[in-house]
Amino acid sequence: MDRIITGDCVEELGRLPDGSVDLVFADPPYNLQLGGDLTRPDGSEVDAVTAAWDRFESFADYDAFTRAWASQCRRVLKADGGLWVIGTYHNIFRVGAILQDLGFWLLNDVVWLKANPMPNFRGTRFTNAHETLIWAARSARARPTFNYRAMKALNEDRQMRSDWTLPICTGAERVRIGGVKAHPTQKPEALLHRVLLATTHVGDTVLDPFFGTGTTGAVARRLGRHFIGIEREPAYVAVAEARIAAVTPLPEPDRETLQPARAAPRVPFGTLVETGLVRPGARLTCPRRKHVARVRADGSLALPNGRAGSIHQIGAAVQGLPSCNGWTFWHVEDHGDLVPLDRMRDRYRARFAG
Repeated sequence: MDRIITGDCVEELGRLPDGSVDLVFADPPYNLQLGGDLTRPDGSEVDAVTAAWDRFESFADYDAFTRAWASQCRRVLKADGGLWVIGTYHNIFRVGAILQDLGFWLLNDVVWLKANPMPNFRGTRFTNAHETLIWAARSARARPTFNYRAMKALNEDRQMRSDWTLPICTGAERVRIGGVKAHPTQKPEALLHRVLLATTHVGDTVLDPFFGTGTTGAVARRLGRHFIGIEREPAYVAVAEARIAAVTPLPEPDRETLQPARAAPRVPFGTLVETGLVRPGARLTCPRRKHVARVRADGSLALPNGRAGSIHQIGAAVQGLPSCNGWTFWHVEDHGDLVPLDRMRDRYRARFAG
């Protein structure tokens, strides 16, 4: 993990073990079929994709190549793994059909709307202002990771839609060598940030079989994910290695995301008592310090009048209510601050429950 393999993607994928990665992000050659140089109205040349790695003799050759790498990706994915593929109208429809033929289960097509697209200089077509991503599960039975609450948080507490408006890679983020773009199709880190945040967990392994200048690896390292990159061009590998080495991973607390409550391991209040996070004899109060209870050795609470019960029963009793969430009602003194028991439970999970 956390390395770049130099070589042909199909050959190198064949050397990886079955069921070894959690997610694949693939940015394959688009097979753009460009004819002639592309120039701006002022006569300057557009830095387009003209490299040999984007040339194929025919659609049949491109389809065979797609089938080869995609089938290997399906093999190395875990049972509940997911795949992302990005492309344009030149290739994405062919890729999508092949994925379905191989047994992938398509979950979404996401449209990346470019906030600052390159104009159509020849004036012969609509400006190409978007690219398409396919998100697929390994099979129809798979249950791939989807961090729904994290995506809502990223979108100001509204459901994340399948149209993402993000700028293309420009400015300081664009990797250059001697003032020239290191790679013509470098993807913005914002795009990979959203993909990895949505469909992986901290510690997951992400495979990128078309690694380029290492955007996937850079974002994975920052977010606490592992990566495996495959890239056949040594010049790109050198750029990616230097780029990723310069990335500072986020501290653990800063890379956490909102998770559904059912995803968190169950922790009884008694476990906090047993492990010393809340000690027997500690005084618990409500947020306004109106009600007080003492913690007993078995995790039960006792009121001054002698009544005892669970954190939920005693919380309900002091309020005269039929029920109460004791985790949020009861607070404990911690270095001068009142901290809800729910936060103490989060500390236990972070320390002991992974």
